[in-house]
Amino acid sequence: MTALLEVAGITAFYGTSQALFGVDLAVGEGEVVALMGRNGMGKTTTIRTICRMMPHREGRIAFAGRDLARLPSHRAAWLGLGLVPEGRRCFPTLTVRENLIAAARPGHWSVDRVVGLFPQLAERRNQKANTLSGGEQQMLAIGRALMTNPRLLILDEATEGLGPLIRREIWSVIAALKEAGLSILVVDKSLKELTAVAERCVILEKGTTCWSGASADLTPALTDRYLGV
Repeated sequence: MTALLEVAGITAFYGTSQALFGVDLAVGEGEVVALMGRNGMGKTTTIRTICRMMPHREGRIAFAGRDLARLPSHRAAWLGLGLVPEGRRCFPTLTVRENLIAAARPGHWSVDRVVGLFPQLAERRNQKANTLSGGEQQMLAIGRALMTNPRLLILDEATEGLGPLIRREIWSVIAALKEAGLSILVVDKSLKELTAVAERCVILEKGTTCWSGASADLTPALTDRYLGV
């Protein structure tokens, strides 16, 4: 499988405090990869460095064969990185439609296709984002990322804080996007749902990749060792 995203040995710092000590991961064309680990192990920092929201000091990040080291975040987005950030971060005073078109780029995904994927958003097209429920805001955040027509969709905490029905809907959408051939890197705490949709898993511990492999090879002993409370 051709690697769309390659991350090799990256280190990163917040000021003088080192957060990443050597992270390795790859996402192939049309592949879904789960990025896993306990809280504070470097998952969000890894995503921030991939999306060029913070620099890395050592190692290499390449996307579609291009080195991202010196690119600002908006240039990385133009290459095809679509981020659904932790906490959703919708534009609160803009309507659903305005949020969707704010960063839209030409391609398969349009407002009509997004609201077809999330029918609840069709009913709230002219409603401000800060009046939506948490689940609706997450749908909007995913839809906004899809409107950039990305080659790689990155979801940080895909279903955090959502009710069971909304969680099931989000996982169903992720499965549908996978079926459509979109490459996806996803972070979440729902082990069962993650391993059901992801072909491979990468586990971080204390800012380094401690295990990677096929989802089928993620044994109870491994999950207890690296993901258990």
